[in-house]
Amino acid sequence: MHFHVAGPKPARAEGRPRARSPLQTLAVLAVAVGTAAGSLAGAPNAYAASASGNFGPTTAVPSVGTKIQGGTAYFMEGQQAPPTYIFPFISPQVCSTMNYGQLTYLMYRPLYWFGNYNQPTVDYNYSVANPPKFSNNDTTVTVTLKSWKWSNGEAVTSRDVAFWMNMMFANKDNWCDYTPGFFPDNVKSMSYPNSSTVVFHLKRSYNPTWFLYNELSQITPLPMAWDVTSASSPAPAPNAKNLPDTTIKGATAVYNFLNKQALNPASWAQSKYWSIVDGPWKLQSMTSTGRATFVPNPDYSGSPKPTLSKFVEVPFTSDEAILNELKSGGPNALQVAELPDEYIPQLNSVVSEGYTAVNFPSYSIAYFPLNLGNPTFGPVFRELYFRQAFQHLVDQQGWIKKILDGYAVPTYGPAPLAPVSPFAAKSEYQNPYPFSLSEAASVLKAHGWANVAPGKIAYCADPAKCGAGVKKGLQLKFNLEYQSGVVVTQEEALDLKSEAAQVGIDLELSTAPFAQVVSKAINCGPHGFAAPSSSKCSWTALDWGAGWVYAPDYEPTGETLFTTGAGSNFSGYSNSTADRLIAATTTVPESKTAPTLVAYEKYIEDQVPVVFFPTATGNPTSAAVDLVSKHLGGFNNNAYTNLTPETWYLTK
Repeated sequence: MHFHVAGPKPARAEGRPRARSPLQTLAVLAVAVGTAAGSLAGAPNAYAASASGNFGPTTAVPSVGTKIQGGTAYFMEGQQAPPTYIFPFISPQVCSTMNYGQLTYLMYRPLYWFGNYNQPTVDYNYSVANPPKFSNNDTTVTVTLKSWKWSNGEAVTSRDVAFWMNMMFANKDNWCDYTPGFFPDNVKSMSYPNSSTVVFHLKRSYNPTWFLYNELSQITPLPMAWDVTSASSPAPAPNAKNLPDTTIKGATAVYNFLNKQALNPASWAQSKYWSIVDGPWKLQSMTSTGRATFVPNPDYSGSPKPTLSKFVEVPFTSDEAILNELKSGGPNALQVAELPDEYIPQLNSVVSEGYTAVNFPSYSIAYFPLNLGNPTFGPVFRELYFRQAFQHLVDQQGWIKKILDGYAVPTYGPAPLAPVSPFAAKSEYQNPYPFSLSEAASVLKAHGWANVAPGKIAYCADPAKCGAGVKKGLQLKFNLEYQSGVVVTQEEALDLKSEAAQVGIDLELSTAPFAQVVSKAINCGPHGFAAPSSSKCSWTALDWGAGWVYAPDYEPTGETLFTTGAGSNFSGYSNSTADRLIAATTTVPESKTAPTLVAYEKYIEDQVPVVFFPTATGNPTSAAVDLVSKHLGGFNNNAYTNLTPETWYLTK
């Protein structure tokens, strides 16, 4: 969701755009991949390690000293990217890593948990439910819940799952992971045999791995105390019947009420709703600047239980402020942070303050959308030749070397190259549109554009060649807004502006905080969320500074990023062939997973529905080096940027 960043990470449906900031197995799929003649494989040697060596450990980062009980650990939030929304039913404009992995998941646990120890896989030990069981040719899915409780004493039951599903059916356009035709549209009916069992009856057979990783993964049980439509509504009694969520009208009213409550961070810590949790943490306080303090939930049913007395997320407004904090030392120093890329030359001096430097990639891709629905430039952006020419302007290898200090992998398509997974096709490691000013210029000239030269602004001289709807005389001069506060994002934007100017494209750069940039990413394409004539569709290009973390759709099959009408399809891309190939990845038997993923990924690489750029390999967003205090034990990176401070402890 996952959506709409550089610093920690952000999404509207399949994942989350991310901001830059710190930080069981797929056995069946692995077998299928192994039989596919090597069409899907682990990373080639060129990307098997980062500039500093191998990617971070798949065990806890080593610490020194003796474990102590209690204490406070401090975590670095992304620059200008504090949490902004607390209701787990997250809408597209607030669907981001800071709201999911750094806030809601600490308190409200999803049905299934993914990504521990830097592995893009499910972890049933952390999940509220047991492994799902598929039957009837994969058209019936049975889920049994573990014996968990809410902090108000009520059990987590199948009715809490029904509450979530009722919210989805009634408010799916407000759900950041909704894609038309997929969850919950592909559910024919549901039944609840008892308080611990949920049965999904599907409209057709689906690939079990995909249904677990991308559909069941979206569910977060909701406490019945939230099933109200106003602050004056009494808390529902246990086993109450005919509650608001059981009708479309009622579930809509519940959503509207909770959504309003969720938008006021100042009220979160005192709320009688958000204080009811089933996760390991409770929110103790939230300041106006975004400093979030958590304390352990004494009634947490899962394991491990928190050792820390408090966990604090610390906001920052600039890279310089982060460096100063890292070098300050003292009892309130950051335990987990990310060293901004421009300070890599100072890494040794920072490490000497008592840190271990590690390089953790998140399971993500870096890109930004062009608004294919923009009333003026949309007709240009919808032309494949233009997107191909524009992609030729991105100097991926140059950015990796000169801006990201080698702490990055290239992004050529929809599947992440790190951490290594069975999902990336071999074609993902080959650039179909390498950096070439001459090639970009040649493509534009061949399609009717004049003044394709340095110091000039290209304009459409031959509309018949420029493309349908492109007006004669239209100049290639449009805005690119990017996340403020992150030096490497600024450097990338400035370089792209410079290269584009060599072929007559004038990028007008502007900046804004991450949340503001992300909030503008509205799908204005076919079946989008706003008509091209709407003022919401005036944006042309948006770079939230990083890209997309695959969560809560964890398998990179693309239905929420590139399917026509998908919520996180921010560019408004629509292509019937892409829709067909994406659909195939979700329905094939396990034995045919590999070839369908290969076909889909190759097509998206060629189509460039978005502008791909290098994915930095820091956690969880996109900076270079993660720093973990040597006096913090139990820290393990989550491939999807979800924090697990319940495993952390301080040492002395």
